[in-house]
Amino acid sequence: MTLSVRVIPCLDVDAGRVVKGVNFGNLRDAGDPVELARRYDAEGADELTFLDVSASSGNRETTYDVVRRTAEEVFIPLTVGGGVRSVEDVDRLLRAGADKVGVNTAAIARPELVSEIADRFGSQVLVLSVDARRTLEGTTTDSGYEVTTHGGRRGTGIDAVAWAVRAAALGAGEILLNSMDADGTYEGYDLEMFAAVRSEVSVPLIASGGASSARDFSAAAGAGADAVLAASVFHFGKLTIGEVKATMADDGVTVRL
Repeated sequence: MTLSVRVIPCLDVDAGRVVKGVNFGNLRDAGDPVELARRYDAEGADELTFLDVSASSGNRETTYDVVRRTAEEVFIPLTVGGGVRSVEDVDRLLRAGADKVGVNTAAIARPELVSEIADRFGSQVLVLSVDARRTLEGTTTDSGYEVTTHGGRRGTGIDAVAWAVRAAALGAGEILLNSMDADGTYEGYDLEMFAAVRSEVSVPLIASGGASSARDFSAAAGAGADAVLAASVFHFGKLTIGEVKATMADDGVTVRL
């Protein structure tokens, strides 16, 4: 049986509002997260992802409130990430209504966090978020891709493919692979990067960064993505979930219509 490729709108939430920019800069307001979540649920989104982009500034209570209100309104799986540093953070988000939790920077700093979360809540709860870019001059990795932090502004020297392999072995249930080179550029997903990770890991892979046309989503599925995630094209009305799914179905991709 072929599993459907999931279409996932991503809401970057800053102080209780959805924002979107290019390469995590020049943020502009894109609306109320609960209203957008309700709209995407009605349009046929398979899941929703919230990324708390202001998490490090101590704005956690706002995030918990948004998660609670969203969970009351929509009935598709909700993944929440941003500023998750401990098993206790995961517990609080799940109690607030999240179905899955995304972990990024804290796992890079202390990889054991991945296994601690998976052991306590199960791998199906844990999405490892990887912000990766092609290596810059003066940096080399075996794969040619490097893990970054701080919205792509800070390189780690960690090979992105090797990190995905290690995290999956530690218990990550899914990997959200975001191309920092493509993020917000409308130039299409980095298919080579997704294919490189897909060839080495068997856990579900979510493609993120750069979607512009409905065909970009089909191309990502063709490169091995189990789910396709996007923000700007949905928030600003360039595409609807329905249009994306119809095109994917026309292209022979199995989707839930």
